[in-house]
Amino acid sequence: MKFITRSKYLFYYLWKLNRPLFKKFFNHVKREKKISSLALWIDVLRSVYKNNLGLMDYFHFRFYEKDDNERACWAGTGYKYEYDLLMNPPAYRNVLANKIEFYRTYRPFIIHRYCSLENLLVQPDNAESILENPSGKIILKDSKGQCGWGIELHNAKDFTTQSLSNYMKGKGFNLVEEFIEQHPNLMQLSGSGLNTIRIITQLDSENKVVILGARLRITVNSHVDNMASGNIAAPINIESGKVDGVAVYSDITKLPVTKHPVSGVTIPGFEIPFWKETLQMVEKAALHNTQNRSIGWDIAITQQGPGLLEGNHNWCKILWQLPVNQGMKDVLDRHLSEFLAIKRKNRSNAH
Repeated sequence: MKFITRSKYLFYYLWKLNRPLFKKFFNHVKREKKISSLALWIDVLRSVYKNNLGLMDYFHFRFYEKDDNERACWAGTGYKYEYDLLMNPPAYRNVLANKIEFYRTYRPFIIHRYCSLENLLVQPDNAESILENPSGKIILKDSKGQCGWGIELHNAKDFTTQSLSNYMKGKGFNLVEEFIEQHPNLMQLSGSGLNTIRIITQLDSENKVVILGARLRITVNSHVDNMASGNIAAPINIESGKVDGVAVYSDITKLPVTKHPVSGVTIPGFEIPFWKETLQMVEKAALHNTQNRSIGWDIAITQQGPGLLEGNHNWCKILWQLPVNQGMKDVLDRHLSEFLAIKRKNRSNAH
């Protein structure tokens, strides 16, 4: 059964594969490790079946440098997919997968202006507050888009209330947001885009909030912050709110950095503004809707404090593990065992 399931996953990975990037990583490892294409392919496929990895995970996690014991520590794509199905059931995910629903549900934690296309069409005057926001810029999105792909950044002065809705309809956007002006310290670190905090929460058996990790996502000549877009990420110490490690790329051909490649600001030791308030907000948000138990929260830090941007039901296992250079599958295993034990107990009591 496991073989059949992972074979299905393999076909999905091949279908979704970023072939140019896979080829780049594949050839890089061949050169670095002086290994044949056949031997490398065999090892990649072995990891898919044995470790429940995606094809790209093999390279991101540098499995070509690890023995079997080290490999067993990493949570890959297949494992994480199965974990998410249990912790965040598909029937309850729309509140996280759809940004419009997310903003409605988590309204107490949203601090920036936004408006749906549906709302604009009914009440065109609502566009005025968006177009007159202090940054002078707006962001257009598909509310179900992921990873920052397909968004557009525009000068607000280029639109009227009528032309904005017309443009959104023509381009398939259904959400407009003000461009968030981040805290000056984060702006100094990198001004090309919004640098965000990712905090991952897990509800335990008693519905208490456990923080699995915190990461600073840093833009590098990009208006989006995702690692897949060439940006970097660094670990944040949960107690202090300070970055306590180097920043890493997901690109295996690039080395970790201690200073921002453009601004030159030192990254280890960088202190996140409003850290106490950020933790308090995330813990409240995690308890706001307990149907989804394991969430990766994306947070913007402004001069006024923190605000939620997204809640991810399929939070990134690469962003979680790479910045600390450590496989942390055992952390999820513990929560999974606890969760399954409770389910078994509940079924037993029901009979």
